[in-house]
Amino acid sequence: MIAVLTGDLDVASAPALREEFLGWLRPAASRLIIDLSAVGFADASGAAVLVGTGRRAGLLGGWLRLVSPAPGLVRVLSVTGLDRRLATFATVDAAITGVPAGRARIRPLPAAIAHAQPAAGELRAAAC
Repeated sequence: MIAVLTGDLDVASAPALREEFLGWLRPAASRLIIDLSAVGFADASGAAVLVGTGRRAGLLGGWLRLVSPAPGLVRVLSVTGLDRRLATFATVDAAITGVPAGRARIRPLPAAIAHAQPAAGELRAAAC
């Protein structure tokens, strides 16, 4: 499953997003790629959603892979040390194949999975 997030990943959006992600994960579908390239802001609550989702995916025999986090989110992941626990990739294709972030070039998402921008302060997740 590939989720494309747009907006802010913060205390206001985290509970609903957590429920949505955990609802998608099950033994037969435990691999999740989250494209974060359009997330402008993330706080500790947002990082906690990513950690919890990754933990759940692992317990089900799968994994969580993050794609192209925006600079603000990279900072949050780095400061908290989560950048060492959460696999990050440059592109969706790289995340699918497992090519590390340093070996792939960042490029825009294909038009088929691009989504409209949300209103300020709103976070959207779309599964593709």
